[in-house]
Amino acid sequence: MKAELFVATGNNGKLREIELLLHETVPILLSPKDCADYPIVVEDGETFAENAVKKARIASVITGKTAIADDSGLMVDELGGFPGVCSARYAGEGAGDAENNAKLLKELNAIPESRRTAAFVCVIALCTPDGTCVTFDGYLKGIILNEPHGNGGFGYDPLFLVPECGLTLAELSLEVKNRISHRGQALAKLKDYMLGMQNP
Repeated sequence: MKAELFVATGNNGKLREIELLLHETVPILLSPKDCADYPIVVEDGETFAENAVKKARIASVITGKTAIADDSGLMVDELGGFPGVCSARYAGEGAGDAENNAKLLKELNAIPESRRTAAFVCVIALCTPDGTCVTFDGYLKGIILNEPHGNGGFGYDPLFLVPECGLTLAELSLEVKNRISHRGQALAKLKDYMLGMQNP
């Protein structure tokens, strides 16, 4: 594995989590801010894996480097799996975390906690310049609260209670979140894969 890895995300929260987990494995992490005129990639896949592979493959082609990209989202059982791949734009294109969270709470209004089960899902794709792509996934089950708790994290983290911890993802330290979260699980699998390539 090369010393440089391109991380195809403009989400600073995701980038911080990835940097924390991979800093011992990859000396240099690059992102779109390090690449002039990096294009906006439309996430039009029907699955998390399709979107992750598309973003990582485009990044690898543009930069000529090994690249990773993730697609992740919240799947709420009571909503039939929504918002799913539309999690980042649940309240419309350009919507921010506050708008998305407000829409989710509105959709679940009057639904009892026992039926507010959900799961965060993450798929990370790693693509190399020769066109090879592999994916790694992670899942975290939880419950959607009636109101936000905590100031950490991003996205739906303040609404997502992790029953085993008794806290939302936004209340957990980044170290704990990375250990148990959907993205943390997928990154751990990616890290093991990359170490295996370095030490076959």
